[in-house]
Amino acid sequence: MRLSHIIIQKIKRQGQISFHDFMEMALYYPGLGYYTSDKKKIGKAGDYYTSSNLTSVFGEMLGKQIEEMWHVLGKKEMTVVEMGAGTGILSEDVIRYLKTNKDFSRDLNYCIVEKSLYLQKEQQDRLKNENVKWYDSISKLWGMEGCIFSNELPDAFPVHLVQMENELMEVFVGYENGFIEILKPASDQLGDYLKELEVTLPSGYRTEINLEAVNWIRQIGSSLRKGFVISIDYGYPSNELYQEYRNRGTLLCYYGHTVNESPFEHIGEQDMTSHVNFSALDHWGRKNGLDLCGFTDQAHFLMGLGIDDYLKNLQEKSPKDYFKKMLPIKSLIMDMGGTFKVMVQKKGVEPVELSGLKFKTVI
Repeated sequence: MRLSHIIIQKIKRQGQISFHDFMEMALYYPGLGYYTSDKKKIGKAGDYYTSSNLTSVFGEMLGKQIEEMWHVLGKKEMTVVEMGAGTGILSEDVIRYLKTNKDFSRDLNYCIVEKSLYLQKEQQDRLKNENVKWYDSISKLWGMEGCIFSNELPDAFPVHLVQMENELMEVFVGYENGFIEILKPASDQLGDYLKELEVTLPSGYRTEINLEAVNWIRQIGSSLRKGFVISIDYGYPSNELYQEYRNRGTLLCYYGHTVNESPFEHIGEQDMTSHVNFSALDHWGRKNGLDLCGFTDQAHFLMGLGIDDYLKNLQEKSPKDYFKKMLPIKSLIMDMGGTFKVMVQKKGVEPVELSGLKFKTVI
């Protein structure tokens, strides 16, 4: 049975469902959801590219930042966790860089938290020669010391759609010869989210509320005993996210390398994402023991870690291959560099200036 039919039957049985529940089924329904199916998602044969698909340099630079964190933590045994590792390409590149430091490699405990069995199998095939452990929840690493990082993860969490009318309303999904949207009064939990962030929406304003990102950062804060959290994703702080020109929200769908705003099409076959609210990750991170180290965009993160020197060395050592290798790196800096943001949080660590945050901005 097609996933759209399963969702229709659910609505007919129990009535309208929240957009959050619709999105959760579309993305994560066992075997048929976008992330749980065996459909190719990333790369030329998929629906989108990530930074790690363009060039191994992204993983090398990230590895360089993690290596610096190892020094800050005392150059001792360290657990490095990637949450939601996709095809495993980024893990492969990070591990390759970290293995160049024999002392760190000896101290390294590399773990991946992955809920998708299909992606976990793909990661295991790619990383079969590496010493990697897999978990389905960060809570199973409770008390760890080290670094937890993610690249394009919270943007794919199911979100609640809300719209401000005379009061805050939530979007529900019904079915009448096609999927339809119905507005219902929003729960106190959704209203409290905006209140805690001191956000007031004007009349007619529609946006997303990512409660799962709140739970996610809470779990990270409670699981990490000492160390750092690196979150890389596209999004904004509250003061940018809720600008008037974003009054229809940021929800987008990706299908065959095209972008659309039609979540009720290609159900289970297209990705759905929304921009991350980094102010929310900071706010609820602080409530769970995570202090902000800094916030910047991907371009300045890579610049701080020496991507300019990398390009200079590349030109000197491989002048014939320079332009071929330089173009994907240019995309990391120019095309994706301003869109993607990097937030670093810490727990149990004294204030420290990290190389990737040389050009940090105020959040």
